[in-house]
Amino acid sequence: MWPIATFRAVLFLCLWLILSGANPGDVPAAAVAVAAATWTSLRLLAPNNSRRSLPALARLALLFLYHSVVAGIDVAGRALNPRLPLHPGLIAYPTGLSRGVRRNVFTTLTSLLPGTVPAGEEDGQIIYHCLDVTQPVVADLAAEEAALVRALYND
Repeated sequence: MWPIATFRAVLFLCLWLILSGANPGDVPAAAVAVAAATWTSLRLLAPNNSRRSLPALARLALLFLYHSVVAGIDVAGRALNPRLPLHPGLIAYPTGLSRGVRRNVFTTLTSLLPGTVPAGEEDGQIIYHCLDVTQPVVADLAAEEAALVRALYND
């Protein structure tokens, strides 16, 4: 746990230096802030044994970028079309991610994709509001979830 705590403390110290600059008079405040931020991060996001895969993270980023561009073009096309071809509605996505941090990361990631917004949960499924329910939204969400699991949660 000490290597993770040290790594996080260094990150928080770098953030402090970026935001406030390197003023020797701020060292006591910086030390307290870094210690508090590190302790809080360890309590709220406990270290785990998941292995991160850099190639999988790169694939996740590319998949996210691809879906963002394609969905953004689709949403812009619908908005600029005088007939506004929308088929809004709700879909339920049966995620395999457990409640908590993993599911929250997934819903945060998918909330950034144009055309879909997580709107709650029902019976263990995530409910999404979609601009067009005739699109393969569930398949796209499944691809995003699989990429996220490969990138971050290779237990």
